[in-house]
Amino acid sequence: MEVLDRRARRRARTWNPRFLALCGVLAALTAAVILTAAVRLLGAASSPREAEENLPDYVERDLLTVNEWSRPGEALETVEGVVIHYVGNPGTSARANRNYFESLADGSGGVYASSHFIVGLEGEVVQCVPLTEIAYASNSRNGDTISIEVCHPDETGEYGPETYRRVTELTAWLCREFRLDPEKDVIRHYDVSGKLCPLYYVEHQEAWERLLADVEAELEALEAPEPEA
Repeated sequence: MEVLDRRARRRARTWNPRFLALCGVLAALTAAVILTAAVRLLGAASSPREAEENLPDYVERDLLTVNEWSRPGEALETVEGVVIHYVGNPGTSARANRNYFESLADGSGGVYASSHFIVGLEGEVVQCVPLTEIAYASNSRNGDTISIEVCHPDETGEYGPETYRRVTELTAWLCREFRLDPEKDVIRHYDVSGKLCPLYYVEHQEAWERLLADVEAELEALEAPEPEA
């Protein structure tokens, strides 16, 4: 036993201080990651009404009139995800698409469609339906998700840089408000119904994964503590 103890003491004396320091850094980073995840999971999610009262400054509220076809006025009780779309009409603005939803109100076209938000070609955001109500955007997930329609400059459906930046920013804000995980809770219309929407991000899986990673980065920035003065 004494021989073994001497060997153990010799091994202990030979630990490299740099290695020990690296272990300490890794342990601290791991603890920080676990703490961030715990705060996100344990923190209280906003209710739809609370989130509605705390919209970002860049959101312009221009709500649709209450009607059977595009804003039924039905309560959205809980938010379990965010669904990303594309408008499918290249070059059109957020305002033009909002007005299209409004034009459905008389029922003459027999079309049910709307969205909570529309992100435009210049990064502008128009809110069409309050967060306290469902929108007709995501089929079977209308009852528990927030929808974001996104404008695009051409037929590929790829978002322009300003639009892309705003989509990730708005989605991250929604994830923070409702305590959502971007990797699991941010989905495409395609993931609900199989529709090729948003087209570019269905046809290019790597682009979709990059968008989710960028949402996660935005969310981490939102949740980071403010530096002390």
